[in-house]
Amino acid sequence: MLVKSIAELHGELKNKKITSDELVKESIKACHDIQNKTNSFVTIIDDANGTEVTDELLSGIPYGIKDIFSTKDILSTGSSNTLNNYVPFFDATCVANLKKHGAVGVAKTVLDELGMGGTGTTGHTGIVHNPWNLERQTAGSSAGSAASVACGAYPYALGSDTGDSVRKPAAYCGIVGYKPTYGMISRYGMFQFASSLDTVGVLTRNVEDAAIVVDGMKGIDKNDMTTWDSSNIHLFKSLNKDVKGKKLFYIKEICDIENYDKPNKELVSHLENFKETIKKCESLGIKVEGVSFDKDLLNAIAPTYMVIYGAEASSNMANLTGISFGPRGEGNTPDQMIKDHRTKGFSPLIKRRFVIGSFVLQRENQEKFFLNAKRVRRMIVNKMNSLFEKYDGMIGPVGSGPAKYIDDSKNIKRKDTVVLEEWLQIGNFGGFPSITIPDGFVDNLPVGVNITGKIKDDANVLNIAYALESTMNYKNQIAREVK
Repeated sequence: MLVKSIAELHGELKNKKITSDELVKESIKACHDIQNKTNSFVTIIDDANGTEVTDELLSGIPYGIKDIFSTKDILSTGSSNTLNNYVPFFDATCVANLKKHGAVGVAKTVLDELGMGGTGTTGHTGIVHNPWNLERQTAGSSAGSAASVACGAYPYALGSDTGDSVRKPAAYCGIVGYKPTYGMISRYGMFQFASSLDTVGVLTRNVEDAAIVVDGMKGIDKNDMTTWDSSNIHLFKSLNKDVKGKKLFYIKEICDIENYDKPNKELVSHLENFKETIKKCESLGIKVEGVSFDKDLLNAIAPTYMVIYGAEASSNMANLTGISFGPRGEGNTPDQMIKDHRTKGFSPLIKRRFVIGSFVLQRENQEKFFLNAKRVRRMIVNKMNSLFEKYDGMIGPVGSGPAKYIDDSKNIKRKDTVVLEEWLQIGNFGGFPSITIPDGFVDNLPVGVNITGKIKDDANVLNIAYALESTMNYKNQIAREVK
């Protein structure tokens, strides 16, 4: 039952073929069934109950919540030891909005610690395993959300996206990952990572469900000054597959195989698969063109992202002291207690990122690093906005192939694929709406394609993805096997 779409489940509930309580219990059981294999969950909410089924499409239907969101009276850890006993007294706005529509949260999912990671391997409860192959990563940071949706535990789960944290896990797990325009959904109650980049997103198994869920979460929130009025945007109702005459571009320096020296088999297969996806776009009447992008700007994407997120994270997370909340550190003075708490509580990866952030924010370093990173970000965004004056969106392959191995020694290291791995960060630089959908397999593992558009043009971006999805056989797919 849970492998059906939201609209299908709503129909089953309205026709009384199943009750909300039965559906919720089925979802909770499914969560327990996959936990030992994938380690997707920090908390499974065993006492969750069904709700009244109304005309709201989300009513009575279970879903997962990335553990970066506050949930009232439910453990909310950010997958970090610094918050391993934190139980909030309020719901994040996006969670509260879904409750108003009758949705039922049944699990809190594992993430890379505090959202800072792209592997799904740094959460305090352990590694999240890809349900297509347990030796592979899910990517991150929305690791548990992606894995559990791919397994069919529920039709959707909440995620957050600061660099590609919804969209790349979606690609690796063979599902849909949608990052709306910055500010469309309130971030109040979401643990802050990098405030100028953080975006609430959703992971689903089809584009239609992504539209339904974001329709249920979006809107102005007085507690988040970055939110804007999207009441005239109706994502679900705007889906019609009418895309004839639309224009997309791809970046030649990223997508053309001749730019890679001695490409390995996975990279060749992935980019050949992308070419086939372009042909499917053209069959729909979409014109797709290759454009050139300044290589210096492309090579600056990853370091620019690292400087900005490091600076914002070190500032945002200065409140994780163990004094106001979280496990108390040992010591005779507040400074000693804070030092002990942060030393023991954070993983080595997080500590490195805080060191980088503190370094680039030092007065003598700000001009060279932080302010220059912001200037480069603006140059990249300006270039994108100029392209969006001519095109409806950008299309490109997600990553350099399928999911990486958890054992990093098995992964092929290539310097010339860094931009291919990191280009989705452009979507966060400009706050652009961006959606990843599955578009095939490489070595029996799913791969994805991404469409990114101009700000507040979410309906157009989703409709293009919706039409493209209809040309392929990967809608609503469930991970075939757990090895």
